[in-house]
Amino acid sequence: MQQAFTPTNPLTLPAWQALQSQRVAMHEYSMQAAFASDPERFERMSISHQGILLDYSKNLVDKTTMQLLLELAAQAGVPSALQAQFRGEPVNTTERRPALHTALRRPLNDPLLLDGKNIMPEVRHVQEQMERLSNLLRKGQWSGFDGQAITDIVNIGIGGSFLGPQLAVEALQPFASDTLRCHFLTNIDSSEFYQLSRRLQPGRTLFIVSSKSFGTLETRKNALAARQWMLAAGCSLQDLSRHFIAVSSNIAKAVEFGIAPENILPMQDWTGGRYSIWSAIGLPLAMTVGMRHFKDMLAGAHAMDMHALQAPLEQNMPVIMALLGIWYINFHGAQSHAVLPYDNYLRYLPDYLQQLDMESNGKQVRHDASPLSYSSGPVIWGNLGTNGQHAYHQLLLQGTRIIPADFIIAARSHNPVADHQQWLYANCLSQTQALMRGKSLQQAENELRAAGLDASEVARLAPHKVVPGNRPSNTLVLSKLDPQRLGALIALYEHKIFIQSVVWGINAFDQWGVELGKELGGNIFPLLQDKQQSATGDSSTLGLIQHFHAAGPLGPKASR
Repeated sequence: MQQAFTPTNPLTLPAWQALQSQRVAMHEYSMQAAFASDPERFERMSISHQGILLDYSKNLVDKTTMQLLLELAAQAGVPSALQAQFRGEPVNTTERRPALHTALRRPLNDPLLLDGKNIMPEVRHVQEQMERLSNLLRKGQWSGFDGQAITDIVNIGIGGSFLGPQLAVEALQPFASDTLRCHFLTNIDSSEFYQLSRRLQPGRTLFIVSSKSFGTLETRKNALAARQWMLAAGCSLQDLSRHFIAVSSNIAKAVEFGIAPENILPMQDWTGGRYSIWSAIGLPLAMTVGMRHFKDMLAGAHAMDMHALQAPLEQNMPVIMALLGIWYINFHGAQSHAVLPYDNYLRYLPDYLQQLDMESNGKQVRHDASPLSYSSGPVIWGNLGTNGQHAYHQLLLQGTRIIPADFIIAARSHNPVADHQQWLYANCLSQTQALMRGKSLQQAENELRAAGLDASEVARLAPHKVVPGNRPSNTLVLSKLDPQRLGALIALYEHKIFIQSVVWGINAFDQWGVELGKELGGNIFPLLQDKQQSATGDSSTLGLIQHFHAAGPLGPKASR
């Protein structure tokens, strides 16, 4: 019988204690010296799978460190935890639910039993619905209330119902339809709806309302605004169904809104929002690039799933990335992690990973509710290279903090122009090299002397030009950014995050902190509606409410 999912306390593990001693022993470790003494360091510290190369050789680790980290993964039960997740055990312990987003990219003829029922026919049915709707739209057979073919898709959702589709739609633009445009409406700030609606023609616009409960505040308010916009443009109540699709578990509410039952795609209870790009939440992507490419993305993710499950720990890409993150967070005191894509199509990857990582591992108690006495998830941040090189890379290179970074680039561009791709690749590699090598005081002084500066100027300027080096980074190279590689890349980070949660003994699949803000927002809203209501609470919140009312009436829209 297979071992059930059993969370651990890492502080009790021998490898954790050995790593504390190893950190002290490596106090003066030099990556540059390690490369000089080991010509095969890159070969030993790189892994290729599914068209993705991971180079982790520019990290503050030696053979002993890596061996201890691998022992930590084994002692924490990472292999059995991965098996438990894939089997459908309730790894989401607080909500007593499985986390089976991996089933959504599983081969449809490969059965998976959950509570004695094969769930794969349900997955197949949803994919068939997605394909039917996508084909109608992509063939120009879906028309609006005025008889015109739909040309614009607006996805209304927030959190995982927005960040995943936005990332994928933008990343796969080279595969997108020339006749369909995809937009995203997420913020409850009415300015976003106003600016978007100015660019759309009501008769040519289709809204996808993505909300499991069909009651998420921001999504519901934006859907109502879109509904009123359509009615004001002359669409009848009967024709609203031509302009709205729902991805939701609440069929009744979606029908009440005016959405035809055949245009409502279900969401499974065992799929969390931030892991839902593989489900019907991915409908905007399927419509934009076609169901064939959507399935290619699923296939790429499934290939990474099999790698995570089957590859030995020492050759397991998500395991290695997860362990390196733990090494820096828990033994070097790192508090953040930079994600730096050198590909314009991946510009939304840092935004996506912010939710995926911080909502998953931003926890302060273990599964058994005992408080953590060690750090868990880091702050995730980043943006496009090479933009960051002219901004925050200064902090990476000369700041006082250790900030591990992932550099991500495709070897080949979809849109080659002159020598741009060579320069882009050179910029990416030079930044990882600069972080590792740095510049010594002696080097800085020699450069200044060579430039003709006198001794006093050399002494004055040289300390400012010192770059400490020995700063860690991973480099991920995609052979080319396509649906399969994108699916594998996203799945890689999903598994990395879950593996870290296993070692930390925390639940990566709930988000109770998010719920508190929603509850408090519901209490504050009536006080903003009616200033006569009596209110109690902290003086800051009450003072800010009074300031809102003192600003006067909301008033008409500003003239233009």
